[in-house]
Amino acid sequence: MTNVILSKAVQLLDDAYEKHQSIPVPLSTKDPSLTVEDAYKIQIQRIEKATSGGDHITGKKIGLTSLAMQNLLCVDQPDYGHLLQSMEVPNGGIVSLSTLFQPKIEGEIAFVLKQDLTGPNVSAESVLAATDYVIPAIEIVDSRIKDWKIKLVDTVADNASCGLYVLGTNKVKLSDVDLKSVHMKLLKNSEAVNEGSSTDVLGDPALCVAWLANKLHEYGVSLKAGEVILSGALSEAVEAKPGDQFTASFSTLGEASVQFSQ
Repeated sequence: MTNVILSKAVQLLDDAYEKHQSIPVPLSTKDPSLTVEDAYKIQIQRIEKATSGGDHITGKKIGLTSLAMQNLLCVDQPDYGHLLQSMEVPNGGIVSLSTLFQPKIEGEIAFVLKQDLTGPNVSAESVLAATDYVIPAIEIVDSRIKDWKIKLVDTVADNASCGLYVLGTNKVKLSDVDLKSVHMKLLKNSEAVNEGSSTDVLGDPALCVAWLANKLHEYGVSLKAGEVILSGALSEAVEAKPGDQFTASFSTLGEASVQFSQ
């Protein structure tokens, strides 16, 4: 990918944010030669622009950890995006839909690190040793591509379709939870709409974090102490509409919740 093509893709996404207008034609359609590596270059350049403007990286998100989502996009591995300080919503907070495009809600287990994790040989055991605590979380996924008509390169370039995120208040030490037996129910307006298990994300959420640390090594990047890592959705994403209130309720871990206004 030439620098000109890279700059045009970055500008297209920037314009979508600034003008709050969805991109009608996916990047993958505009340029079928676009690779996943190209898409990560686009993502990273946009994150660098955000941080140079005063925002701060608070962690990472892992996407496409379920077999169903991988099959949907015809891929055989997860992807990742960056979390920024500007993306965090207080637990129980109210989000205006006017600030988003086409948001959907996912319940996830978040890891908060106490030590750096550097690939390429990070294991699930390494992740557990480097984790300070886990916490219930909601990711508000969002796409700047109209009608979610995306392929892998589209979502990667668009920061893995990350919108906002919410962390619960219950910080749970690993000694107090069996990460392979956590169950989650996603409630919409107090009614359960779906549910899932921690084993639905690569069989073990710690493996998801290990995958991320090893993947980032390819780009010379490490996971840092203090970062929040969203380890993947435990169930299908649910569309958010004005007036909706969502709660992700986890066994052992507790809850995270968010509301939406017009």
